[in-house]
Amino acid sequence: MLQIVPETPELHADAIEDLFARTFGSGHFAKTAERLREYSHSLPEVNRVAVLDGKVIAVCRVWPLKVGPSRDRALFYGPVAVGPSHRGSRLGLTVTGEALEAGKAAGWPAAILIGAPAYFGEIGFTVTPKHQLIFPGPQDPARVMVKSLAGDASQLSGRVTAAQPHFPLL
Repeated sequence: MLQIVPETPELHADAIEDLFARTFGSGHFAKTAERLREYSHSLPEVNRVAVLDGKVIAVCRVWPLKVGPSRDRALFYGPVAVGPSHRGSRLGLTVTGEALEAGKAAGWPAAILIGAPAYFGEIGFTVTPKHQLIFPGPQDPARVMVKSLAGDASQLSGRVTAAQPHFPLL
């Protein structure tokens, strides 16, 4: 039976990383979005994992952000990955939608996502005006989207940074 559950790192983390590697390859670490994830922690209580017969088949990870000079709180959704045998089933939208509900229930004001507007627009994401959000590297402005959760995402403006920097010990 298919279950959409919060991530339990001890149970899911290795399978999620394997799914990311199979879905995106090593090149995904070079993307601008990864600059917001490195040295930060995702939020397991908001992340959503699709599990079928004990196997992770899809995931949406979520990361805390600060935006602009007033350091407004927001959540960064992604990566979203679906195993090859389940692509085309809309499972990516399902796990993302469940993660959005969890973020809203936790009181987060807004969601930010970099992705395909035709796909993620189906669950309420809208493309931001060009240069409204400034990322730590190049980004196609036509793929930068927001969605209101417990607040107003249209008010987000400025530089996007990780909210909880975590630097590894050397």
